[in-house]
Amino acid sequence: MVAASDREAVCFILTGGQCNDSPAGLKLIEHIRKMPENVYLIMDRAYSGRNIRKAAHKKGLVAVVPPKRNMTEHWEYDKERYKERNVVERLFLRLKRFRRIATRYDKLDVVFSNFIYLALIIDAIIVRTESNCYHLEKVTTL
Repeated sequence: MVAASDREAVCFILTGGQCNDSPAGLKLIEHIRKMPENVYLIMDRAYSGRNIRKAAHKKGLVAVVPPKRNMTEHWEYDKERYKERNVVERLFLRLKRFRRIATRYDKLDVVFSNFIYLALIIDAIIVRTESNCYHLEKVTTL
């Protein structure tokens, strides 16, 4: 999953539980449009392959990914920016509040992915409702 924030998913691909994530990560990067300026792409160590970093660079993205511990080639990365990786993890936690997603009840990929879309929409509605209620409380207490 590519996320712009802890509330906004850009795109995602479903893979099998036994599959490696890096080929799917490469496909996700291909779906992103070319950026006019440098945008940071914060990734987990599973996506530290050279081909993924090159694909990100071609799209105008700055790959922030630490090398795996067993790699012989090490590179510099922005350690402070890498700490922001928890943003995507918070999005996953928000999605896993829906029991149907966390336990993967659906057998068909189409049904499961549509429920992910629905969960993202419901989460966005809840966030807007909560922020509007907070705004109304703040205004009425003045």
